[in-house]
Amino acid sequence: MTLIPWILLILAVALQLVTLPALILRKDSNAAAWRGFIPGLHFLSWLELIQRPWYWIIFLLVPGINLLLLTVMHVELGLAFGRRSLKDQWIMGALPWWGLWELRQSKDGWIGKRDWSKTRKSTVREWSEALIWATVVAGSLRMLIVEPFTIPTPSMEGSMLVGDYLIVSKTSYGPKLPRTPFTLPFVHNALPGGLTPSYTSWFSLPNLRLPGFRNVERYDAVVFSFPHGDTVYVDPNLVGHDYYALLRRDGIGRAGGDVQTFSLNPDRYMDEARAKASKNPGLRARPLDKMENYVKRCVGLPGETVSVIEGQLHINGEAVSNPEGLQMEYRVTFANQAEAKSAFRKLKLTNLDLGPVSAVPEGLAAVMALTESEVAAIRTLAAKVEPMSNAHRRGRLEMFPNVWDEEFNLWDPDNFGPVMLPKKGITIELTERNVKLYRRWIGAYEHHNLVVLPNGQVIIDGKPETEYTFGMNGYWMMGDNRHRSADSRMWGFVPEDHIVGRATLTWFSKQNSAQHGESKIRWDRVLRPVE
Repeated sequence: MTLIPWILLILAVALQLVTLPALILRKDSNAAAWRGFIPGLHFLSWLELIQRPWYWIIFLLVPGINLLLLTVMHVELGLAFGRRSLKDQWIMGALPWWGLWELRQSKDGWIGKRDWSKTRKSTVREWSEALIWATVVAGSLRMLIVEPFTIPTPSMEGSMLVGDYLIVSKTSYGPKLPRTPFTLPFVHNALPGGLTPSYTSWFSLPNLRLPGFRNVERYDAVVFSFPHGDTVYVDPNLVGHDYYALLRRDGIGRAGGDVQTFSLNPDRYMDEARAKASKNPGLRARPLDKMENYVKRCVGLPGETVSVIEGQLHINGEAVSNPEGLQMEYRVTFANQAEAKSAFRKLKLTNLDLGPVSAVPEGLAAVMALTESEVAAIRTLAAKVEPMSNAHRRGRLEMFPNVWDEEFNLWDPDNFGPVMLPKKGITIELTERNVKLYRRWIGAYEHHNLVVLPNGQVIIDGKPETEYTFGMNGYWMMGDNRHRSADSRMWGFVPEDHIVGRATLTWFSKQNSAQHGESKIRWDRVLRPVE
C-alpha cells in the first residue's frame, strides 16, 4: 500500500505532461507546445491556460497549500475548456487522473476562465456556496495538513503542560487518508455529549498514507491513535478508562481478587467480564481513524530493544540521554507547612506537581513530580528528598504484556524489559515469551488469527507456525512525567498506521484554577515550538 501514493503522484504528473501540449495548441496554434512537456515549466503554461498569475508557482512550493492549489488548478483547467457542470468540476478536482485524460481525448476548445461577474446568484446561494467551500477547505486542511490538539493530562508535564494548545503537523510523517469518509466535519468521533457517533461505519476505505517529509525520530512528540482505543466506553461513569484494563480488573475480581488464581484460567474470567461489558449500552467499537488521540514522546524505534533500569531508559542495552523537562516522583519531607509553601512558591510548582501529603514525625511529607533541576533546588529547601519506588505495581498485570509470567511479574514502570520493537520484515521465533509479547500485535494490529494449542503449538490463520515476520513497524511511546503516565509500559507497541502526526507548535497556553491553583494565560508558551 505504501507505493500507491507514489504511483498516483507519478501518474498525475505524467498526465499533466501529456495533456498540456495539446491544450496549449487548442488555445493558440502558434504557441510553443513543447513547454507543456517540461516538468516545472509546464506549471507556467498551465497558469497561462487558466489565466492566473505566474506567482501562483510560489504557493506550489508550500507543503499543504500546494495540494489545495493543485485541486483548484485542475478544476479551473476544466472550466477553461468548457467543463462547467458541477459533475465535471468534481471530476477534475477529485479525480484528476480521469479528468485530465478525458479532457485530452476531447475536442473541447479553449474559452478562457469563467466570468463570474455575469453569473447572478441569490444571497442564500452565495452564502451556502461560501459555507460549503469553507467547510471543504478547512476540513481538507484538518485532514491532510494540520490538526489542533489540547493537552488534557499531566503525562507530559515538564515539557508539554495541561492547557497547552498544540498544532499537529500531519505532513511530517505523511497525512493519512480517512478510513471512514462519511463523517461530520470538525468533530473527531462523537457529537457533543459523547454518546452519538459522528460518523457512519458501513463504508470504509483501506489504510493509505501519503508521502511525508521525514520519519519518526527519537524524542519526537508524536500524536497517535490510542492502541487500546478500538473498544471504548462512552458511559460517563467509565469514559476515559482503558477498556482492556477494566476487563482484567473485573476478571481478577471474579477470581476472588487473586491475580494468580485469575492467571490459572484467564480466558474463563475474561469471557465472563466481556459478557458483562457487552451489556453496557455505552460500549463502542471504533475504527482506527476514530480512536482517541494521545500525545507521548517516541523513545524507541522499529527493531530496537527497549528497557528501563532503575528509571533510566536503555536502547539496545545502552543508557540514553533523557529529554529536557523529564519528571520523576519524589517523597519530599518538610519541617512544617510554611516551609512547604515557600518551596512550592520559589519553584513555581502547581497543584499538578503535587501528590498525596501526609503528616510524619519529621514534619510534612509530600509526593511531588520534579525535574532534575527542581530536585537540585528543592534539596536546599527541604529536610529530605527520596526517589519514589514503583515496586508495588509488580505482579498486578498492569504492565505490558499484561499476563502472568515469572519474568513479567518483576516489571514495573522503573524496571521494565527488555522488549524488541516490531520492524517490517524482521522474523522472530514464536517462543512462549514472544507469543505473550506479540500476540496482540499479530492478532489486533496485523489482523491474523492466532491460536495457541494446549501443547504450546502456535496456529496462525489455520497453519502451524514456528516463526512470524512483522508486516509493519512499531514504536515505543513514553510520557515525560514518567511516574504519572499511562504509556507503552502499560499497553505496549504503537503501530505505524496509528501515527497521526508530530506536535510542532504550542499556539496558546492557559492554566486553570482547578488543576493549577490559579487561572492565567502562560504568555511565555504562546507560539513556542514543541521540543
